[in-house]
Parts: sequence; structure tokens; C-alpha cells
Amino acid sequence: MDIRMAAAHLLVILLWGSAFAGIRHGLEGYSPEHLSFLRLLIGSVVLVCYAALRKMKLPEIKDWPVIFLFGFLGFAVYQTALNFGEQTVRAGAASLLVSTSPVFIGLLGRMFFQERTGKWYWSGASISMAGIFLISFGAGGSFELGIGILLILIASLSESIYFVFQKKYLDKYGALPFTAYTIWAATIFMGFFAPGIVSQITEAPIGATISAVYLGLFPTVVAYFAIAYITAQSGASEAASSLYLTPAASFLIAWIWLGEVPAILTIAGGVITLLGVSLTYFKGRHEMAEPSLKIKG
Repeated sequence: MDIRMAAAHLLVILLWGSAFAGIRHGLEGYSPEHLSFLRLLIGSVVLVCYAALRKMKLPEIKDWPVIFLFGFLGFAVYQTALNFGEQTVRAGAASLLVSTSPVFIGLLGRMFFQERTGKWYWSGASISMAGIFLISFGAGGSFELGIGILLILIASLSESIYFVFQKKYLDKYGALPFTAYTIWAATIFMGFFAPGIVSQITEAPIGATISAVYLGLFPTVVAYFAIAYITAQSGASEAASSLYLTPAASFLIAWIWLGEVPAILTIAGGVITLLGVSLTYFKGRHEMAEPSLKIKG
């Protein structure tokens, strides 16, 4: 791995790992929906400048409805559900719950593309569920799928739908342009919450506003540039591999930034969840890649 690839992986791990702590900090001054809107708005402005410099073309009109749907699911629903969830769930635990997306991706592939889900997938999914139970114990001292945990799992599912169905459009437009289109679409959706944003900005602590700006610039824009670079150089599997270190970075950053000391049960649940997700993604994908498999659609 050359130094540029290593730097790209490190950027993705650190920036996406820091997003969970950034959200918790931003929620100290903003409501979940306003934090999502402000983050997307900042990201959109940066991407408009990038698009103007690169003379990026707009997508074909016939693809606009799909792009708006992807923007709604992949960014508006994901970020808003995650923000609401992190009102009661700590940053490190939230990152572990979001890391279950490969389980949802495998299930969606089975449902819509007849991808085979063998014993490794189901074993990994079962282990991941056991990990989620332990994370829940660590969060509240007893097992309870509280609203915060459920909202973060909804965010993970929404993100998974976005990733499963975007491939056709990634091939057509490229990773960065398509990401820009969907972020712009999500910002339009979240514009519904624009009223009141000015008063929140004036009343919010400066630290919360800095966190919102940071979220809009770095995890939303720079991290996607790094992912696009890795994908272009080595493929999607290589890009996905760095995401398995994101929860570890999230725990460390939340510890330093917010003083969140993870419970032993949360750490144990995290290790078990990541083990299950690893089995689901790596072994499950190996099973689905056998020559006999035919993808429809």
C-alpha cells in the first residue's frame, strides 16, 4: 500500500469515526433535525464550489426521482435518525450499531437480487445480534431495545438500502458526482427544517456550531473524496475494509473529545458485533461470489 492509499484509509477511519462524537457535541446546541440540515447545507455549498470548478454536469432528468430517493434514504433519513438516536446512545455504541450495515446489505441482496446467503452470513448475523444485546446491556444496565438504539438501527438500514441500489448510478456518473447529487437532494428535503435555523445558530454554543461545520466539511465531504479515491484505485471491497476500524476510532475519539468511558459490556458487545459483521461480509461475500451465482436485474 503506497502512502497515498494509507493516508486515504486513515482519513476515512478518523473522519467517520469522529462523526459520532461530533454529532453528540453538536446536539448540545442544535435539535437533531436542524443539525442534520446544517451539516448537509454546509456540505452542499462546498460540493457546489467543487462542481463549478470541475464543470460537473447535472444528472439526466430521468434519473432525478431516483437520485432524490437515494438522497432521502442515504443522507436525510440516515443522518436525522442517527442524530435522534445519539440523544440517548453514546457515540461509541452508536458507531458499533451503524457498523451492522453489512448484515442488512446481505439481507437486501437476498431479497431483491437473489444473492445466496449461506451459513456464514446467517452465523455472522446471529453473532451480530448477540453483540447488539450486549451493547444494549452496556448502555442501560439491562436489555432494552430503547428508541435510541432502534433509531440508529433504522439509520443503518437506510444507509444499507442506499449502498445496495446505487451501483448502477455509480457506474454511470462516478462516485463523487453521484454523491454530490444525493447530498444536494437530501439538503432540499431537509430544507423543510430551515425555519428556525438562524435562531438556533445565534443561540447555540460556539462549540456546537463548530461541530456542525466540522461535520459538514469533513465527514460529509472529505471522507467521501477519500472513499472515492480508494474505490477508484482498488475497488469497493478495499474501501469497505477500512470501515471495520471506524468503531475503534469512534470510541477513542469520544473518550478524548467527550470524556465518554465505554462500559465493559459495550466493549464486549462491540467485539462480538464486529466479529459477526466480519463473518457476514467477508465469508458471506465469498459464498455469494461462487461461479454458480447469477445476479438478476
